[in-house]
Amino acid sequence: MNILILGSGGREYSIGLAISKEQEQHNITFCPGNGATDKFATNIDIKDYNELASWAKDNQIDLTIVGPEAPLVDGVVDIFKKNGLTIFGPSSKAAQLEGSKVYMKNILKKYGIPTAAFIETSDKQEAYNFIDSMDKLPIVVKADGLCAGKGVIIASTKQEAKEAVSGMLSGESFGEAGRKVIVEEYLDGYELSIFAICDGENYKVLPAAQDHKRVGDGDTGPNTGGMGAYAPTPLVNDNIYKQVEENIIKPTLKGMQKEDAPFEGVLFIGIMVVDGKPIVLEYNVRFGDPECEILMPLLETPVSELFYKGATKQLDKLDIKIKDSYGVAVVMASKNYPYSSSEPAQIIIDEIVDEELKENSHISFAGVKKIDGELFATGGRVLLCCGFGNSIEEARNRAYALCGQVHFAGKKCRTDIAYQALQN
Repeated sequence: MNILILGSGGREYSIGLAISKEQEQHNITFCPGNGATDKFATNIDIKDYNELASWAKDNQIDLTIVGPEAPLVDGVVDIFKKNGLTIFGPSSKAAQLEGSKVYMKNILKKYGIPTAAFIETSDKQEAYNFIDSMDKLPIVVKADGLCAGKGVIIASTKQEAKEAVSGMLSGESFGEAGRKVIVEEYLDGYELSIFAICDGENYKVLPAAQDHKRVGDGDTGPNTGGMGAYAPTPLVNDNIYKQVEENIIKPTLKGMQKEDAPFEGVLFIGIMVVDGKPIVLEYNVRFGDPECEILMPLLETPVSELFYKGATKQLDKLDIKIKDSYGVAVVMASKNYPYSSSEPAQIIIDEIVDEELKENSHISFAGVKKIDGELFATGGRVLLCCGFGNSIEEARNRAYALCGQVHFAGKKCRTDIAYQALQN
């Protein structure tokens, strides 16, 4: 197939890398891609979605896969479908499950899907009154719009919650994305990422993963886009999977049909498990990053086939197969992440001589570009070292062994990815 992948991060790199390793040979194009995607694909840079759809028609693209949330919210899927192109992802209307946290919470409430008690408002005093009425601390304050995974404040006091509301509603914290806010109760449990591949009616559930959002070891410091992940997690069992399917996925898909916005694409369910009960924290409408980097290699079913059948409403004909192994991804970030940008730094990767490490690990590149033929870290999350094995510990050890082979000025990473699984 001729396959087009939209995006430039580690998530998109990992999707492309998995497809490039399939037995059937595919021609892969990234838009825009990054400094490393040209190892197995072609990069183009077309910013206008109508122009991109025309390019896709002219170049006989059989399948387009959308990585990030912004193009989905902006309606790239609608444009491609109007042009008769096959594209994997939700419509602009369905993408509001991520594009607007207010929309998402109201869908959960309307269709009886378990979630935290909340108020949504653009009125500061109304938010303050709700905060004053809350019995428990901490308190969660969320900006309504897209904030690259950073629009959530966990306030340890009521005053801190009020300051978060004020900063968001004034536009100071997150601009237009914070002009409406959600204030909700804090759920005390453990967090999971569960992904359902959906075609509007049918779905396939991938192994549950666990992300590590905060920048520092022991879950300290500010939230980030994610500093590492592992899958499958032993913190989920068949009973939790069943509850997720019956109480969350099925009513969501039926509800979105009733809203005239059938959900197609990746439904990313952020879950808090409280006393054995999964409760929805949020929905995203694309793969998590860094979860995608470990889930793609764990798929025995060809990734291209999974996405193509998802895009053409044929998931009921697919028997999805998962490898019997574990994956751990460790993000290597630039010096000043997530506080500010960093100077470009050349990336040096040592030759891997250990055969087991070579066969059971790889790098997924994200914030990188080529300068005079050399690869440079350009800030943010630079790359992910991914390790795989017969246990989480083995996968973790390989991921960190690979980290030791990678060098660039100011590199940093957490040293405790998968700690929750390994301490139990």
